[in-house]
Amino acid sequence: MQDLWNFALELYARPGVEQACLELQDAGCDVCLLLTGAWLQDRGVRCLDERLHALTEVADPWQREVVSPLRQTRRHWRTAAGQDAQLAALREQIRKLELQAERVLLERLQTLAANWPDDEARDDWLLALAGENSAALQVLRGAARLA
Repeated sequence: MQDLWNFALELYARPGVEQACLELQDAGCDVCLLLTGAWLQDRGVRCLDERLHALTEVADPWQREVVSPLRQTRRHWRTAAGQDAQLAALREQIRKLELQAERVLLERLQTLAANWPDDEARDDWLLALAGENSAALQVLRGAARLA
């Protein structure tokens, strides 16, 4: 079984997935949860309400308290960093911290879901996590099927 981090990296690198994830993120979705859902779906893990709840219980506070503040700072500095080399260097460090924070979250989600049985379920984790279907979700779903 491929670990969640490497699965997420491979999926994210597929054509159209990065843009789809950014659109979903801008629409309020947690991309780490969506990548976890794609991983669970690929493994055939059944999507149950208590599992969705457990995932969000881990992800929500981490996103709110760690990832989002880093992302907001990085985005806020985008324009000014284009004209200030020192600020650009700091912004790059924040981008790396944001990525590391997402990796920690994916590791925590993998640990949570590690013992959930693979039972060849074909549940739609992505739709359950996104809340509604969209073109961006279709791109992610299609790329995940190729994983």
